[in-house]
Amino acid sequence: MKSWRLIGLTTLALAAFAANSLLCRLALRGEHADPTAFTLIRIASGAAVLVLVLHLRRVQRIRGDWPSALALFVYAIAFSLAYVSLSAGTGALLLFGAVQASMLLVGIWKGERPGLIQGLGLVLAVAGLVYLVLPGVEAPQPEGAALMLAAGVAWGLYSLRGRRAGDAVSATAGNFLRATPLAIFAALLSLSRLDVDTTGWALALSSGVLTSGLGYVVWYTALKGLSTTRAAVVQLSVPVIAAFGGVLLLGE
Repeated sequence: MKSWRLIGLTTLALAAFAANSLLCRLALRGEHADPTAFTLIRIASGAAVLVLVLHLRRVQRIRGDWPSALALFVYAIAFSLAYVSLSAGTGALLLFGAVQASMLLVGIWKGERPGLIQGLGLVLAVAGLVYLVLPGVEAPQPEGAALMLAAGVAWGLYSLRGRRAGDAVSATAGNFLRATPLAIFAALLSLSRLDVDTTGWALALSSGVLTSGLGYVVWYTALKGLSTTRAAVVQLSVPVIAAFGGVLLLGE
């Protein structure tokens, strides 16, 4: 893959990830949707747009697998539940700190050796996480922090599995389709608390169609040109983007 194309795809994917944090936080903070409803709409709409893309490309076989779909669902539901109490920037830092640490550890376990810059990135991510949870530094709520860390580990595993996918669109569509009944089941378990208004629908659909469904396809494609450690490190930019967005758009 040409370097300029790889840089462009990676940048676009990282911007989409940051936008996901902003859209979810905006929906939940404004009580436009509850976490379970947001997750269901996000996953189902992501599946729909990906199936449409496959139809337009005349691709008949839908790939993906259940382990990846489960990782996707765990990430999505934990992500939404965590943003009930976390700001956009704090949530993104916890999320991608966990993503980076998990992906780097797997890469090291498989024999990859991070360079100086990548090692520095891991140290900065861990230091940021430690700083956030120190007493007296306005630490995030433990429940929200734990949920977002779980989401980060799930997303890291999903990303690692995605690097082996042959057709990024087909694999992502299959994973979203498989994750949809899991999201429906979660919604049925919390049926009495489901709540979403028109703005919530718009935010969740934007997250599902644009920054999740299509955004993950872009990320899957970029992953083919990135090593495990480099893929982990470049995601350090997402908390910065999300934090700026939280300040400018959400007043956080």
